[in-house]
Amino acid sequence: MFYRETGQFKTSYAEDMALFPVIQDRIGIGVILIVAFVAIPLLANDFFIASIMIPFLIFALATVGLNILTGYCGQLSLGTGAFMGVGAYACYKLTTIFPEVNIIVMVLLSGFFAAGIGVVFGLPSLRIKGFYLAVATLAAQFFLEWCFIRIRWLYNYNDSGAIETVDHTAFGLVLAGPSAEPLTRYFIVLVIVIAMTWVASNLLRGRFGRQWMMIRDMDIAAELIGVRPLQAKLLAFAVSSFYCGVAGAMMVFFWLGAAEPAAFNINLSFQILFMVILGGLGSIAGCFMGAAFIWILPLIIRTAPLLFGVEISAALVEHIAFMVTGALIIFILIVEPHGLARIWQIIRQKLRVWPFPY
Repeated sequence: MFYRETGQFKTSYAEDMALFPVIQDRIGIGVILIVAFVAIPLLANDFFIASIMIPFLIFALATVGLNILTGYCGQLSLGTGAFMGVGAYACYKLTTIFPEVNIIVMVLLSGFFAAGIGVVFGLPSLRIKGFYLAVATLAAQFFLEWCFIRIRWLYNYNDSGAIETVDHTAFGLVLAGPSAEPLTRYFIVLVIVIAMTWVASNLLRGRFGRQWMMIRDMDIAAELIGVRPLQAKLLAFAVSSFYCGVAGAMMVFFWLGAAEPAAFNINLSFQILFMVILGGLGSIAGCFMGAAFIWILPLIIRTAPLLFGVEISAALVEHIAFMVTGALIIFILIVEPHGLARIWQIIRQKLRVWPFPY
């Protein structure tokens, strides 16, 4: 029984309410952290770190932000890409106005600008919900995209209409920009993602998280027992947009290096939404599973023919990747509509009683 809990006694409320009360979970998290901080930097090359791990972590953080709003509060949003764009453009303007400030501080501050915009576009959630709220957030997506294109001040009147990063140095290292090492950028993104995921986990287990889940399950009953829908929904939009804004800023400054408004279009919003649905609504671990499935799996499929020495045209490989990924998504959602997180929960429950069937 790999998840045997016999003998794991709790002698205080703090131990009973711990984030990982079971020792096997703590061991598993420790192994994952060792792989992330030790194994990958030692064994992986620059291409793997810069093109796979960094975007995976960024998309996972954006998925956590959207899951807070959609999975825990029940407010459907199709404006994730635009909120990520707000964070990216806000960070770009902050770095040009205050070039001496640490880029990590600017990335975190940019999330507050995205949170403010998210609250503004979250006001319709007080009167509408479901499909109608999705349409309202879709309008936010198109409006913010228009702003990224038409308001030239946002990209410092650059003729190309794109935002471009320069080298940002701190602690004797180049943290962001063309000269920044992939390993340096990877560690920064990794630490930020782990810290913000830990904050989100504790926030969801607290008073605000319980309010969001009550709003999600039945908002009328939640209001009758004392939850204020105005504050709860707007706070969910603010926190979700903050996470998406930080992810968008990291996307430009620690991954792409430059971006046009098309980088934050509706396709990005749908991509993050698919990660939430496939990973599992209302699950932090599912956010990482969904991001890995949507981002890493197609890359593995595209590189598989090269590993086996099979010569296939690039267009055919791309079509095969889309077909296999789509088929797996349909299969997983048919087998378990609650996503990969629920599949892991079922496996974990089976491991608790293995080799017995009950």
